[in-house]
Amino acid sequence: MSKLEYSEIREKKIIIYDGEPCEVIESHVARTQQRKPQNQVKLKTLISGKTINATFHVSESADEADINKKDVTFLYANRGEYWFCDPSEKSNRFKLDIALIGDASKFLKQNSNVTALVWTNDEDEEKIIKVTLPIKMNFKVKEAPPAVRGDTSKSGMKIITLENGATLNAPMFIAEGDTVSINTETGEYAERV
Repeated sequence: MSKLEYSEIREKKIIIYDGEPCEVIESHVARTQQRKPQNQVKLKTLISGKTINATFHVSESADEADINKKDVTFLYANRGEYWFCDPSEKSNRFKLDIALIGDASKFLKQNSNVTALVWTNDEDEEKIIKVTLPIKMNFKVKEAPPAVRGDTSKSGMKIITLENGATLNAPMFIAEGDTVSINTETGEYAERV
């Protein structure tokens, strides 16, 4: 387990805080004239999903969480339960909670692989703490209202429905049956494929 100095505790790092893996969402090293610098961070606890504020002083460090990545295959969602399996061992199924999946749930696609972040705790137990999607994913457009000529009130955008039921804004020229690329980090339309 590697130690992070107070100034290395930055966005996207996963550290152990109060015995729990936490992702750093924001960090700001503040230097005041009289005091030693300190790093003010906002953390998202990856098990309970809470957001907490913490301050790390010059003399302090944090343990970087022992995280491995592995591919898992999304099978289906049912009543807030999201079922996955091991890509090489389809019978090895497990469910993950919506709190853990978060915004990624909008872009899960049946039988497609996502990356699971696996944390190994002090007892050597493995626990999936986060699911990340590829930054760009392609989806078929299930529904797209026809473009209305002369309708410029919405700056040339309309709401489309993707094959997995997610809805988002897309340009007027997108039609039903098109395949579009979506940026899963922002949830926005990227391009027609």
